[in-house]
Amino acid sequence: MKFIIQIVVTIIISFALQSFLPWWTLAIGAFGAAYFIDNKALASFAAGFLGAALLWIGMAYYLDHATQSIITEKVNKLLPLNAFVLTGLIGGIVGGLSALTGTFLRQK
Repeated sequence: MKFIIQIVVTIIISFALQSFLPWWTLAIGAFGAAYFIDNKALASFAAGFLGAALLWIGMAYYLDHATQSIITEKVNKLLPLNAFVLTGLIGGIVGGLSALTGTFLRQK
């Protein structure tokens, strides 16, 4: 249950921060959620990864369809991965590592 709560809290905090601040505030949201929600290291990393990846994939999908952007098609031609998958992977790594850092800091 703490795993799902950490995912939801990561999404909410990171979305609120990224609405006004730069992209790297995703790490602050995942760090804070992991620091205050006591999980094991692997569960915390997975929750941070999933929360950040779901947030960034959702935001990328929304922005792509809201603006009817053609740049996604061009990026998909250049890169071997889908642009949404790549966006989620990058956001997930940032969120997972910052959540892991928050968990380790709490344990000390």
